[in-house]
Amino acid sequence: MTLNNTLKTAIKGLTTHKSRSTLTILGIVIGITAIMLVMSVSQGAQDLILSQIQGLGSQTIIVRAGREPEGPSDFASIFTTSLRDKEVSALKNPAFVRGVVAVAPNVIGSGTALFGNETKNASMLGTMPEILQALEIQPRYGSFFSDADVSARASVAVLGSEVKKELFGDSDAIGETIKFYDRNFKVVGVFGDVGQIGAFDIDTNIIIPVTTANQYLLGANHYTVIMVRVESENIVEVAAEDIRQTLRELHGITDPDKDDFFVATQADLAERVGTITGILSALLLSVAAISLVVGGIGIMNIMLVSVTERTREIGLRKAVGATTGDILRQFLLESVILTSTGGIIGISLGAILSFGLAIILTQMLSVDWGFAFPIGGALLGFGVAALVGLVFGIYPARQASLKSPMEALRYE
Repeated sequence: MTLNNTLKTAIKGLTTHKSRSTLTILGIVIGITAIMLVMSVSQGAQDLILSQIQGLGSQTIIVRAGREPEGPSDFASIFTTSLRDKEVSALKNPAFVRGVVAVAPNVIGSGTALFGNETKNASMLGTMPEILQALEIQPRYGSFFSDADVSARASVAVLGSEVKKELFGDSDAIGETIKFYDRNFKVVGVFGDVGQIGAFDIDTNIIIPVTTANQYLLGANHYTVIMVRVESENIVEVAAEDIRQTLRELHGITDPDKDDFFVATQADLAERVGTITGILSALLLSVAAISLVVGGIGIMNIMLVSVTERTREIGLRKAVGATTGDILRQFLLESVILTSTGGIIGISLGAILSFGLAIILTQMLSVDWGFAFPIGGALLGFGVAALVGLVFGIYPARQASLKSPMEALRYE
């Protein structure tokens, strides 16, 4: 019996029981849809975060207080006060950090800003003018505050574009006074649409001198993050190691595992993002795999029922010349066709849902969450679906092929 005839017979067998065939592939459809969703969302998240990291610039190094979190017990360490003025002074010294051109210490917070009858919940970034060089940004209107403002702990502010729009609309904000943390701040500058750069969404921030933030708003004398910019991308790794050695000497640390800070370059952050999204994808894909296994077991059970119901058909086909191999191939093809059809439906449904989810996330999070169609995921999904049909279809197909023609014809 030719493969073409076997294929036609298999398709006819499936279309005879359309409702059963549809319900049988439901588990496969759900599993493949889940695979597509997970891979698409993971790729979209990775692309978004990487684009934000790239905004930092390849010459910028991030220094954070606290040990790098590697487990739940490490998260408390991020609240340590290990970065102070002496650390900033040391990192500015080219004798300690080769190629350093700018060092910007930062603190963060949040509060409600008021102007007239308008209010805006905004993030606060306390920093120094060097951040402009570190992040390669400039205000669109007005100017940034000066080193003199930092030294004087001046109550001046530069607004992100969203903050300006909420408080002032289309009116000019330069020279106006806003209230923030129950303190009056004079607006000296406004940024255009900058977006997310690393951990900072410039558009939603009110940016003030770090000394003002620590003295009047936070009551602190330490920094959360220090940004260090070096003169060339080629020396970033060397400078990062210089920073580690400098801070260890300042803090009397001899064991790197005892670091009370962590240093990250753009490449380090990108690698961490890839690792994290990879782990999350693996966990979610394992859930999808369970659905596929359950779907495969369902395929096997339905095929066994089908074999029993079609015992006389099997006996008749064998009586007119069909071989054991013909029967085996027919039922195996039925199983593979079922799961492959489920795979195609799952890929299509997953792509549609992923596209819709990308639109929803873009609107909800106010970010450019791009739709990513994972071609590799589609190929993987189809291949896995066909493999499930092959693996879970072998036993029912073998049971069908081993039936005796005489016993099958006598079956009622």
